[in-house]
Formats: sequence, C-alpha cells, structure tokens
Amino acid sequence: MNSYILKGDICYTPSIDKLLTYPDSYLICESGRTKGIFENIPDEYSECTVYDYSGMLIIPGLVDLHIHAPQFPFRGTGMDCELTEWLNKYTFPCEEKYRDPVYAEKAYCIFAEHIKKSATTHAVILSTVHRHSTELLMDLMEETGIVSFTGKVNMDRNAPDSLCEKNTDETVSWLKNISGKYSRTYPIITPRFAPCCSSGFLNDISGIRRKYSLPVQSHLSENTREVKWVNELFPECEFYGDVYEKHNLFGYDRNTQNGFRTVMAHCVYSSDKELSLIKKNNVFIAHCPSSNTNLRSGIAPVRKYLELGLKTGLGSDVAAGHTESVLHAACEAVRMSKLYNIYCDTSAAPLTFTEAFYLATKGGGEFFSEVNNGFPAGTFEPGGNFSAVVINDTAIPSPDVYTLSQRLERAAYLSADAQYIMAKFAEGVKII
Repeated sequence: MNSYILKGDICYTPSIDKLLTYPDSYLICESGRTKGIFENIPDEYSECTVYDYSGMLIIPGLVDLHIHAPQFPFRGTGMDCELTEWLNKYTFPCEEKYRDPVYAEKAYCIFAEHIKKSATTHAVILSTVHRHSTELLMDLMEETGIVSFTGKVNMDRNAPDSLCEKNTDETVSWLKNISGKYSRTYPIITPRFAPCCSSGFLNDISGIRRKYSLPVQSHLSENTREVKWVNELFPECEFYGDVYEKHNLFGYDRNTQNGFRTVMAHCVYSSDKELSLIKKNNVFIAHCPSSNTNLRSGIAPVRKYLELGLKTGLGSDVAAGHTESVLHAACEAVRMSKLYNIYCDTSAAPLTFTEAFYLATKGGGEFFSEVNNGFPAGTFEPGGNFSAVVINDTAIPSPDVYTLSQRLERAAYLSADAQYIMAKFAEGVKII
C-alpha cells in the first residue's frame, strides 16, 4: 500500500479532555498506518504524494457504534411514537420487506451509498433476521471501503411470526457462508434485545458466539416500559443486563472465563448494579441521544458513564435517530447532557464539545482495536490504521476568523459533514 500525505488543518482528541490542533500541517499515512503529524514534510517522505487540502479541516474518521441498516428507508418518520409502538408500527413492517431480495438490494444500496459519503469510517451495524439480505448488506459494506461489524439479527418471540426464528440454523449458515470472504467487514452476534429472545434461544446464540469467537451487540435499558417488560419475562434475573450475563452474552463467558467485545445501545435506565457489571465486563455503551429523545425514552446519564470510566461511544441509531451523521450525534450528546443537568441532576456537568467529539471518534473507536493493529480507530496517534475525513468548512461563509477548535465545533453544529466532505480515507484507502 502506498504512502501519502494530507496537508490541512488537523485536529483530533487523544484523550477525552484534550483536543489537539495543528494548523497548516502534514498528516502522513505510511503503508496504511498513521505515521504522525508534522509542521514540515520529513526528508524521507519527500517523494510521497501530497493531497493538498490547505485551509480545510482534517479529522479522524467518525465511529458509529449503533445503526440499523434496514431501517434507513423510513428514517425521519414515526418520530411521534414511543419505542414499542414505533417497533410495531414502523420497524417490524419495514424489516419484513427484506425477505424480498429485490427490495433488500435496492434499500441496502441506498444505505451503503449514504454511509460511504458520510464522515463515518467505522460502524457497528444491525441487519434483519434474513440471512441472504444480511450477506448482501455485508457485500455492499465491503465495497464501500469502510470498516464494519455487521450482524444478522436473532429473535424468536414477541415479534411478527415472519420475523421469529424457530432455531439458529440460519445464523450458522450465515457465518459459514461469509467465512474468509471480507477484509473490512466482520460478523457480530446480534440478539435484537432480551424481550424478543427466549432463554433457550439466548443460550443457543451464546453457543454460536463461543464457537466462532465473535463480539456481541444488542440493546439495554432503553425505555422504562421495556425494562419492566424484561423484569416480567426474566424474573430469575436481577436486572436487565443480568439477562445477557446469565447467558454469557455480556462481555464475559463464564464457561470459558474469556472476555469478548460487547456493545450495548442506550443504557438510559441502567441501575448502579448494571453499570458496575458493564464496567467489570468491559462492555461498551453506545450512547444514542437522538433516538432517546425521538422515541421519548429519556436522557442518558453520560457524565455518570464517564466518571465511572465506562467505555463509551456514540450511535446514530438510525432510524430512531433520524440521521446517520455522527457529528450530529455529538452535538445532540452535548444538548441532552445540558437537559440532564437542568432536569435530572444539577451536579452532572454537561458535556463539552471536546468530550462529545472524543466519543464520536476514539471513544467508540476503541471497539475496533482488535481489527486495527491493537490501536483504537478515530485517532491520529501513530501506529493505528489510517482513517481520516476532510471537511471544507470554508464553504460556510462568515465575516469572522475562528480558531481551529471553534471551526470544528461550528462545522459539526452547521452540518458541514452533510455538504462539504472533500475526501475520506479508511484504513489507508481513499474512498471518496
């Protein structure tokens, strides 16, 4: 893989409280990995191709820890519903359509094209229960050039019969069919959420996860009615997360005593015991501020996650979240944290934009470290696979001059990633 250099106004967050800025500097990609940022091009790289984006923002590729690909067609609708009503009225009817390969191809091509053109370079994606359409989605994601974990959804109850599975045979067939097929697209075990999975079914899913050494994604403590429902369905479990824990799907397998990557979306109503287990098992939280408000779920205590040292990133959660923009999710995270401070806990300081940007990049990017040479995605620290996005924020007119950090914040709030992306690189490859 060739080495090359990006020139422009570079910024990234190596830690949650620090935004580093490098005006008019050079960012070097060496054989697909980040070499570093320099004021001048070192002599040994003088023959490298230079992509000149002078005056433009260069940021790490953004990381979406939770997005539903099949829900993309109806994003922006049903925003007056609550979670359960929304699932029954919009989500399940839409997902049933993916049994039709013609519809699946049309819908997933649209999704893949939008994600390719977005600022997202890494994503954790949910499909449907349908094996063939999930394989099609993975084919398309591989073609986009971005890095993803994509999962075939599993559920056997509390959904339309056409979406309920009698067993896990299709999941096993899916994993066999895709084995060794991709270089940037990875499988992930995906029980939809506890209410849609019986105990026996969760055990079967867990066995598959163990056999194939896979990560896990699902939902957790999103809605008060959902939490109550889980308590009724699993009275033997102490709390929602305990359901996944007892079935060895929560970051740690008690049978083998091995840990594995797990990401849970929402965690709005996680109890102290649940949060303690999340920390103990190194489970990632995908904070999805847009969907939490759109579906009237609540306001997540993000400051508490950070104070507890929980692994946290952002999820667009399309289509409960109405846009795939992770920068939008970062802005929403700041706004929702202010409301939490006002209405829930005045001692919980609102997020700064720097903190939110960290969650949108390196925070969620840590989930990809095992497929990123042991380094988090979403950062320009030397050694990791190179991913970057170039945004021409100069296209937003203003009579004033801003600092680089101000320009980054302004670009996020003014949706510059929706209109002014000039280039995008993922794992060393230029894809836009």
